[in-house]
Amino acid sequence: MAADHYFSDQPRGELVLSPLSVTLADREVEVVTAGGVFSPRALDAGTRVLLTSVPPPPTTGHVLDLGCGWGPIALSLALRSPESTVWAVDVNERSLDLTRRNAARLGLTNVTAVRPEQVPDDVRFSCIWSNPPIRVGKNELHGMLEHWVPRLDDDASAWLVVARNLGSDSLQRWLEESFGAWSTVSRAATQKGYRVLRVRRTSPVAE
Repeated sequence: MAADHYFSDQPRGELVLSPLSVTLADREVEVVTAGGVFSPRALDAGTRVLLTSVPPPPTTGHVLDLGCGWGPIALSLALRSPESTVWAVDVNERSLDLTRRNAARLGLTNVTAVRPEQVPDDVRFSCIWSNPPIRVGKNELHGMLEHWVPRLDDDASAWLVVARNLGSDSLQRWLEESFGAWSTVSRAATQKGYRVLRVRRTSPVAE
């Protein structure tokens, strides 16, 4: 299936599960993936950069994986922070199914994989980790970030990995323009053609 379909609600191809051995949270685990989701054959380079660049997540609270795919970020959050509530959000129903399957395979009971509208409006996040779906288009991406990033707790951070050739620098400028009144935006890491951008909430969001 073409890569530009990984953000479809319902992938068209038949669900065929494939095992995948991968290192998450410093341990070897076996998960399942399938076609019709982002990077089904391996842990993609951007997600790998994110997972090896960010500090450990908070030990408690609500944490968010925005655009969860088959679940590598959500599973890593859950493994590293077993007392937290991990929200794995995606519009792709197959991605959500795979994330649930993989959480169950690893015995992780703190992962909730849901569509965006299923996250209660009053939930605030002690961190956000995301390899956001850049290819959905700028307007869709910006709308997604405008919805989720302001839901950070005080002094909490969103960590976003974006390929430099897919507009990481322009996204950083947009983040500064959009959220700079109540946050600091910085480039936390640069590896293998990817930037890890950090948005840290420093004051309340203006109503």
